[in-house]
Amino acid sequence: MDASVIAKEQLLSIIERIERLEEEKKGISDDIKEVYAEAKGNGYDTKILRKIVSLRKQDAAEREEQDAILELYLSALGMVR
Repeated sequence: MDASVIAKEQLLSIIERIERLEEEKKGISDDIKEVYAEAKGNGYDTKILRKIVSLRKQDAAEREEQDAILELYLSALGMVR
């Protein structure tokens, strides 16, 4: 087999895999939107839910550091919690 044929087949395979994954990603994204819509329908604040999901992705030290910086900035602006 010619090297250009192999490269073409490999490239096509990569592209097709990416396309399948993008389609799966869209499906998952739609599922997530449905869960947020359900939560909103049950009276939950979706902005807060998204913030909690974001915070849970961080490790404790990173979260503490961000909280400390936020507290410092709020204090500097006279907006202490």
